Amino acid sequence: MTDRELAIQLIDAGVLTREQAQSAARMRTSEKRLAAVLVDLGWSSPDDIARCQTASDSTANGVSTTETSSQNGTPTQNAISEIIIAENAGGEIIVLEPGVSEAEILEVEIAEETSNAAASSTRSIGLGFDAPPALESAEVRLEGEEEVIEDPAMGTTVRVCNEILLKAVQLGASDVHLEPRPNGFLPRFRVDGHLRAAAVLPRAMQAPIVSRLKVMANLNITETRLSQDGRFRATVGGHRLDFRVSTLPGIHGEKIVMRLLDHSSLVTDLTQLGFSVEAHAQFEEMLRRAHGMILVTGPTGSGKSTTLYAALASTLDESKNVTTVEDPVEYELEGVMQCHVHAEIGNTFAARLRSILRQDPDVILVGEIRDSETADIAVRAALTGHLVLSTLHTNSAVASVARLQDMGVAPFLIASSLSGVVAQRLVRLICRHCRQEVPRDSPQYELAVAELKLKEGISIYEGAGCESCHGTGYRGRVAIMELLNVDKNVRRAITERCDTDRLHAVAMEQGMRTLYQDGLQKLTDGLTTSQELARVLLGNEEIEML
Repeated sequence: MTDRELAIQLIDAGVLTREQAQSAARMRTSEKRLAAVLVDLGWSSPDDIARCQTASDSTANGVSTTETSSQNGTPTQNAISEIIIAENAGGEIIVLEPGVSEAEILEVEIAEETSNAAASSTRSIGLGFDAPPALESAEVRLEGEEEVIEDPAMGTTVRVCNEILLKAVQLGASDVHLEPRPNGFLPRFRVDGHLRAAAVLPRAMQAPIVSRLKVMANLNITETRLSQDGRFRATVGGHRLDFRVSTLPGIHGEKIVMRLLDHSSLVTDLTQLGFSVEAHAQFEEMLRRAHGMILVTGPTGSGKSTTLYAALASTLDESKNVTTVEDPVEYELEGVMQCHVHAEIGNTFAARLRSILRQDPDVILVGEIRDSETADIAVRAALTGHLVLSTLHTNSAVASVARLQDMGVAPFLIASSLSGVVAQRLVRLICRHCRQEVPRDSPQYELAVAELKLKEGISIYEGAGCESCHGTGYRGRVAIMELLNVDKNVRRAITERCDTDRLHAVAMEQGMRTLYQDGLQKLTDGLTTSQELARVLLGNEEIEML
């Protein structure tokens, strides 16, 4: 019995729905046929499949079983004969009902066209981008699947998903958004912090792509009403990556967002982060201390995790016990005990931190200080001989002190435990292939001088746009940073409950280089543009205070 015949029999028997037949068919491989997929999913039992095969054999021997009606109202075989059960050129089962829409008919046509294109070695799905730099290979291998899943003999949906993953890696994307729209399914790639839209895919491809990615991330493909989170690991074009997958139901279907975590791109060298020479020396000195708390602050997407991992890597030593508690663990570091947060079962940051303190740690990384309980434990751990690294969501380094006070930590405890605070933002780097100076008589130059309070005559640069940067004028990102070194003068100001403005003034007197000053240096060095600096700093109190 072929897979097509089995699908018809199971639908006729009321065991399988049309949607389940479609979804299961997309999960077939050359080694795993439809029956095995259905059993694994729990949608059919071995007995159901055996009965269908027996019924098929009986029909072949002249004994008809198609006149009986289903007990639960499922159409009989006579009614099923009106349903189109098609197997396209890519080997996928397509199940269409009477009165099928044009979009569903288009699904069959698209699948066949894509399959034929794959057979002729034309792999593009028309994402609308110029060809990015070539990868080591055009291979996509999902961990746990033995064969290469980009084989043209595999289903069309698999090849389309692989093409999306390959484009993401080629573009250097940090995230992939797959968004249901009224007119189709839109892939968007976050490159250097900005989303770039690709060509809209036909709406008929939406459900198969969502199902395939759910299977890859070990999610429930039949649940379309609730958000789900999962992950998978794959080697894409020679790069080994982890993919964090999130689904969100909407009015036009489910949106999928994938976060790409490239193990080979993890920065573990502090010199590559963007510190000035002086700030780098101070930060390294803080990390060499046996105890104290170091915080990294900034909004979401400001590179806090990268700075934390690089700081943690610099502390690694066979003589030290290094432990982390994260939500979730983004990158695996050799020689580090890394723990997940599971708040749903009571394993919060605070609960995990208490457990870690009983493990004789030397260095502790707390993914984020979110509440007063975690803040209190982290501060006391720093006071009792542990080096604690963590993050906060504040706009500046000195604002972290006020934030800890708001969480109920006494000023004298903050002053005694805090070693330093790094505040940072990410700005895009000007493409080195098309960098050019901005004319001083241009409106752009005048706007930059007014917005950023630049000195007249200062040189600033921009990217003209070229093939290397895909016409954007930017390629890569760098952090602008300010480092608050908590010395005796800053400690005294914290203990005396000085407000943020006074604390900022004291820090400046002790030589703190602000976000604005560091950004201005990177601007005049030709690393970034005035537009980027204005984007991340405009409205920042530091500019108003100068």
